[in-house]
Amino acid sequence: MNKQLEGKVAVITGAGRGIGRGLAIGFAAEGARVVCAARTQPQIDETVSAIHAAGGKAIALRCDVTDAAAVERLYAEARSYYGRADIVVANAGGNFSRQSVEESDIADWELTVRVNLIGVYYTCKYAIADLKRKGGHIIVVGSGVGHRVVDTAHSAYGASKAGAWMLVRALAAELRPYNICVNELIPGLVQTAITADINRSDDAPFGVEWFKTPADVVPLALFLATQPLTGPTGQSFSLMRRDSQ
Repeated sequence: MNKQLEGKVAVITGAGRGIGRGLAIGFAAEGARVVCAARTQPQIDETVSAIHAAGGKAIALRCDVTDAAAVERLYAEARSYYGRADIVVANAGGNFSRQSVEESDIADWELTVRVNLIGVYYTCKYAIADLKRKGGHIIVVGSGVGHRVVDTAHSAYGASKAGAWMLVRALAAELRPYNICVNELIPGLVQTAITADINRSDDAPFGVEWFKTPADVVPLALFLATQPLTGPTGQSFSLMRRDSQ
């Protein structure tokens, strides 16, 4: 039986835990050689061990997506192992500011934007040279909070994710002539350490939202990664309930 990503190289940031780890394991199971990138070496080592145990191929490369030189080096190292990237998943992110704008800590607000927007910019920018050779896919893991205000405690996260969504559309237009598809994947609420403290009662903003596991996000990511290079680009694909977006 043919695997969907046989022969492909996928670079996934934030692959040490949560959604990124789930995508790395899922992509490897479908035949991709996966470059698992994150800041915490033991976490990506564990992801790679899980992939190897299942018979897949992967390497762990430490990378801080807020460091332009580190991201550029990530792709150079990936090429030395596997050759050029075919698929890039810009997944690394975080929410370090959970206060109103008035009460927010400036450093935390800026860090949230730096990881979620500038980190995505670096991840995409340094992938372009590889992807231009034969085309490919960029998948940016976004958020419904980047499309709709949920509450007053997510201004930094919402602004950063909204910026990333605009970057998806700008890149899609820029890279269409090179058969590079750029799309956003909105997973909605996923059971990770980041969402552990979210109120799931019916009167909460996400009260009736489907709480997924990281593995539940894999089918949509595979769909995007396997579309024709003339296929959808500049689009947002969501696993969230429509009225939560």
